[in-house]
Amino acid sequence: MVNMFLYRNDINDLYIFEENNKIINISYGPMNIEYIEKETDLIKETYKQIKEYMNGKRRNFEIPLQTKGTVFQNKVWEELKKIPYGKTVSYKYIAEKINNPKAYRAVGMANNRNPISIIIPCHRVIGEDGSLVGYGGGLHIKRELLKIEGILI
Repeated sequence: MVNMFLYRNDINDLYIFEENNKIINISYGPMNIEYIEKETDLIKETYKQIKEYMNGKRRNFEIPLQTKGTVFQNKVWEELKKIPYGKTVSYKYIAEKINNPKAYRAVGMANNRNPISIIIPCHRVIGEDGSLVGYGGGLHIKRELLKIEGILI
């Protein structure tokens, strides 16, 4: 059974989904997932940690996650988790880290399909030229998340 709860915050609405005591999705809009609207303890804790992050009081998350994607997507998402707070990397860098240096466009697509925004920090991936490109929640949200981390683009 999937539980979901909607929180409204300064940046945008956050829909947090949980299944089997793991967070499976954090998105800025409704998802095509069958769910029950219920604020579980894990969903509450997840939002608490996200608020701490947004207030500059948290750099790392301690939340059990479960991603559902292809082998390639999961490789990309695992690599995204390794990007340190306050740092950015390029799509090409991620492609090289997963030993597929020509797959930077596919990395971009996997980044776009990241099911767990903020906690899996796809907002830390920028264009190789340092430009702010692509973000599922919109570039204004990506910019705000990077500002929280002290990165001004």
